[in-house]
Amino acid sequence: MDRQTAIARATEPFDSGAFLDVLERRVGYRTESADPRRAGDLRAYLTAEMIPAVERLGFTARVVENPVSPGHPFLVASRSEGQGRPRVLTYGHGDVQPAHPEQWRDGLDPWRVVVEGDRWYGRGVADNKGQHTVNLVALEQVLAARGGRLGYDVTLLLDMGEESGSPGLTELCGQLYDELAADLLIGSDGPRVAADRPTVFLGSRGSMNLTLSVTARDRAHHSGNWGGVLSNPATVLANALASLVDGRGRLLVDGLRPPPVPEPVRAALRRIEVDQGPASPRIDPEWGEPGLTPSERLYAWNTLEVLAMTAGDPDAPVNAIPPSARAHCQLRFVVGTDHPHVRELLRDHLDRAGFRQVQVGVEHTMAATRLDPDDPWVPWALASLERSTGTAPALLPNLGGSLPNEPFAHVLGLPTLWVPHSYPGCAQHAPDEHLPTGLIRESLQVMAGLWWDLGEPGAPWPSARRP
Repeated sequence: MDRQTAIARATEPFDSGAFLDVLERRVGYRTESADPRRAGDLRAYLTAEMIPAVERLGFTARVVENPVSPGHPFLVASRSEGQGRPRVLTYGHGDVQPAHPEQWRDGLDPWRVVVEGDRWYGRGVADNKGQHTVNLVALEQVLAARGGRLGYDVTLLLDMGEESGSPGLTELCGQLYDELAADLLIGSDGPRVAADRPTVFLGSRGSMNLTLSVTARDRAHHSGNWGGVLSNPATVLANALASLVDGRGRLLVDGLRPPPVPEPVRAALRRIEVDQGPASPRIDPEWGEPGLTPSERLYAWNTLEVLAMTAGDPDAPVNAIPPSARAHCQLRFVVGTDHPHVRELLRDHLDRAGFRQVQVGVEHTMAATRLDPDDPWVPWALASLERSTGTAPALLPNLGGSLPNEPFAHVLGLPTLWVPHSYPGCAQHAPDEHLPTGLIRESLQVMAGLWWDLGEPGAPWPSARRP
C-alpha cells in the first residue's frame, strides 16, 4: 500500500464510529489527578484500558511507579523491529482537570462523550485523551497498511499527573534514560493556532507561579481611628505590583524581560495570526510590549499575570485596614530568561524600590523550551502535514502555554515536535470541553502521514544526515 491509502485508512475508524466508541470509553475513566480519591481511576486507565490497547499493536507495556508522587503512575511501552532501528518517543497524558460537572450546561456530562452537531463534548476529549487516541489509532492504521512493519521503533510514555504539573517526569526520564532514549519526540497536546490550520510547535513558554504577600500585623484596625498612621498592606502590594508591570501590561524589570526575539522566531511568527474565532476573546491591541506584533507578544515574549488578589474580605468589606494582602501571580517566559534566579531578582528589585515588607514565594516552575526552527526535522514535519491536508501548516517556535517538554529536550536531549489536535476555543480546563469533528478527522490524517513518512527515506534520522 502507499501513503495515500494509509491516510484514507486512518479515517475509517472515525467514519464507522469505532473511534468514538474508544474515546467514549476512555472519557468514562474519572482520571482527575488533583483528587487523591481518583488514584484507582488513574491506575485503571493504564492497566485496564491502555495496556491492552497498545499490546494489540505489538508494544510491550508496563506501569512504572512515579519516583516522586506515588498517586501518579506512568505507562512505558516499547515496540521494536530490530537492532539498529531509529526510534521515536511519543508522549501524552491520561489525567484530566477537575470536571466540576455542576458547571457544565444542561445536557452535557463531563464523563460521557455527548455528540451535538459537529462537536464532541466531554472531559478529556481535547486534553488529552482525544489527542493520544488520535495518535495511536493513526499508528494502528499505518501498521496495517505496511503489513505490520514501520521501519523504525516506537516508545510510548503516558503521564498520569500532567494536570498536576507532571511530578516525577524529570526524575523518571533520568532513571529510565536508556529505555526512553530516542532520536525524536513527537507529542500532541495544546491547541492549533486555529481549528482549520494544522500546526507544529517546537516547545513551550515556561511558567512560574509566584505569591507576593505583605503581612503588617496580626489583625485589622478601624480605618477611621487608625487610617493615615498604619500602613495598608493592600496599598503596599498594589504599588509593588505596579513597579513590576505597568498599566498596559509592559514588564518594567529588565530581568523579567527576555532577550530580543531571534530572527528565525520572528520570521516564523510573521505567518501567524492570533486566533480570533467566535469562541476566542477579542485581543487588546494596546496591551503588552510595545513594538511587537500580537503573535510575538503571545509566543515570543514574557508576561507577568496577576491571577488572584485578596485583602480583607471582598464579599463583606468592613471599615478596617486589613492586616495582610496577597497576590498570586504567574510569569510566562520564553527561552533565554534567567528563570532560576527570578526570586532573587524580584527580591533585589523590591528592596531597592522600597518594598522590603513584600515577601516573594515560588510555588511551581516549568522551564521554557524551543527546538531551533532551522533543525532538519522542522521542514520535514511541515512538508508532511501539507502533503496530508493540502493546507500550509502553521509553525510556532513555541506554544504560548506551558507543558512538560523540558525532560525530553534537556534530560533526554531530543529534538521535539508537537502536533496538536485541538483549537483555542475548545474549553480545555473549563466546563463544556469539546472538539469539532472535522478537526478530529483531519488529525487522524495528519498523524497517519507523519507515522508513514517516518518510515520513508526522506526522514532526517541522525544516521541519514551523516555523510
